[in-house]
Amino acid sequence: MLATLSPERRVIVGQLLRFLISGGITTGLYAIVYAGLAQSRLATPQVANICGYLAAVVTGYLLHSRWSFKDHGERGNPARTTGRFFIVSLVSYGLNALFVFLLTDSRMMGGAWWWPLLPICLVTPLVTFTLNRQWVFR
Repeated sequence: MLATLSPERRVIVGQLLRFLISGGITTGLYAIVYAGLAQSRLATPQVANICGYLAAVVTGYLLHSRWSFKDHGERGNPARTTGRFFIVSLVSYGLNALFVFLLTDSRMMGGAWWWPLLPICLVTPLVTFTLNRQWVFR
């Protein structure tokens, strides 16, 4: 199947597969921290979201910069890449905070603590892959 793809598409598929693995690890770390705090009620869902974000952001940067996008783009300006990565990570934090608010806050849907994990695990990674590939590691 990969043999039938153009070289450029093979590169994208490789990046996507590496991103799925490293993003899965990062998202899993986030989910463990978030779930542990939110389910046990040691923290509100929003505070658990912040803690999950902080636990995952450094791991995500290391995995994505050194593995997911290792052969993509120019690496001439590490400060630019690092700065852009953290801007994208703030976008992911904002998305996750929005999902937590919309799905768990009593003024909105008032759902269970775990409801936000669905869009957090499905939507946020697609957004961050696109931003990382098109803007951060280009």
